[in-house]
Amino acid sequence: MPDDDEPGTAGASPRRAGPAVPRRAADDTRVEASTPPNRSPWAVLKRLVRSRRKERHVPLKSRLMTGLVCMLAGLMIVASAMVARGVDLRPDRNTDLVDLLDAEKARNAQLAEQVARMRSEVDELTARRQSTSGSSEAAELQERGALVPVSGPAVTITLTDAPADFHPAGVDDDALVVHQQDIQAVANALWAGGAEAMTIQGQRVVSTTGIKCVGNVVVLHGVPYAPPYVITAIGDPTQMLAAVDSSRYIEIYKQYVDAYGLGWKQQSGEQVRLPAYDGPLSLDHARVPG
Repeated sequence: MPDDDEPGTAGASPRRAGPAVPRRAADDTRVEASTPPNRSPWAVLKRLVRSRRKERHVPLKSRLMTGLVCMLAGLMIVASAMVARGVDLRPDRNTDLVDLLDAEKARNAQLAEQVARMRSEVDELTARRQSTSGSSEAAELQERGALVPVSGPAVTITLTDAPADFHPAGVDDDALVVHQQDIQAVANALWAGGAEAMTIQGQRVVSTTGIKCVGNVVVLHGVPYAPPYVITAIGDPTQMLAAVDSSRYIEIYKQYVDAYGLGWKQQSGEQVRLPAYDGPLSLDHARVPG
């Protein structure tokens, strides 16, 4: 008897007739399975195309980088071929090392000969200098060139600017500070009085010493100094002070000392030791006066 809740099932044995269709489908499937697969080249190509489409898409940047790397590799290969020109780029390293060693040995031998020749010249010059006459002459030249320290009675003069809070009406500020010509006037007067050696700011004065005023400082041997400026000279104190007192320029400077408070201090008679000059001695050019 058919169930009442399943409409459309009237007729003879409807449930037994239904399964016949799946069995036919199974028969059809077996027939298809028994058919050999298509192995033609076109079928294989189609399957490869379909599989490639399913793969992840490669970014444009990666493809460009790959192409760039290939291009650089090609350029390197071409460049190597052009440089080589059929020659082995990796010669025997042992041969190069042997040649280099031989060249260095020859160079060392030449340098050894040069050192021996120069040492012989130095020994000869040293022997000459150690003689009595040569030694005294060298010592005299060193002393005259300020290359050795000296000691003796000295005159020391100190120059300073006027007080910073002193501003008289109608007076230029340049008149209230020490300038290079003031220091030069004192040094020239001391030399004229027979000074044998001199220092300015503790530096030994030589024939090439230059005093330059840069702004509010004085440059000596390339070193800037601020006041007070100390000039010390070794010699006969009496003669040096007499030369200072007779200098017309220093006389005018002392008038500024009295009027505007510029500094002037002098000491004499004390024993001092002046250092040797340790700067460069080379000259770019020179001219004999006269």
